[in-house]
Amino acid sequence: MSTTPDHDWDPGAYERFRGLRLRPALDLLAQVPTLPQGDLVDLGCGSGVVGPPLRHRFGDRRLLGVDSSPSMLNVARSTGAYDAVHHSDVASWHPETPPALIFSNALLHWLPDHAALIVGLVEKLTASGTLAFQVPDQQDALSHRLLGKAARALVPEHGDHMLRNVLTLAAYHRLMAPLGTVELWQTDYLQTLPPAAHGHPVRLFTQSTAMRPHLAALPQALHKPFIERYDAALAAVYPPEPDGSVLYPFRRLFAVFTKD
Repeated sequence: MSTTPDHDWDPGAYERFRGLRLRPALDLLAQVPTLPQGDLVDLGCGSGVVGPPLRHRFGDRRLLGVDSSPSMLNVARSTGAYDAVHHSDVASWHPETPPALIFSNALLHWLPDHAALIVGLVEKLTASGTLAFQVPDQQDALSHRLLGKAARALVPEHGDHMLRNVLTLAAYHRLMAPLGTVELWQTDYLQTLPPAAHGHPVRLFTQSTAMRPHLAALPQALHKPFIERYDAALAAVYPPEPDGSVLYPFRRLFAVFTKD
């Protein structure tokens, strides 16, 4: 992910749905086993939403936050949950010492070549250490496919820009099982998005994540018509409830791996 000022993450937009984004992290954290000695790493810590739960669960362990977004790290630092935060491209990150836990909440789907990525993270763990991650598995969701459709209505040569890095459960099992013990599962969350005064609620949810690559590829002058087309398309497939809220199914994939 780019960390240039024009493409840095917007903590405010991301935090709008803090509760919905935190729940999967807590579901993942609940499955983390007893850990050996060593540091804890919140990899892709973002604004630090998982920092306090990690601190509460593991007490006085040294807790480090790693992220590529300066603006997100500023917010994470202010939580007081971390002993230190580090600005780093996750793809090239190396810990100072092998950690007991690498915990990654909604990050790894942004990175390619999961076969090499996951093995590389496992190699960084201390003996009997744990890698725990969850990623959105929305590659086939209408909310995501409509992004490309709306963009190509304005720019026919607009690329796919769909994040297709997430593997199947079976593929992750074949990758990690020879290296240790792994538990894998998927959960479909039926998210209730609150009414929005301006724009479709699903668009407000995706604009800080899945919409980013599409906006980055479109000229600034087309951002407004693109958003209008996307809002209209969403309204047809995610209609509002009587109170104006919208029901938005969202699938996530979870993995908890313990190194031999």
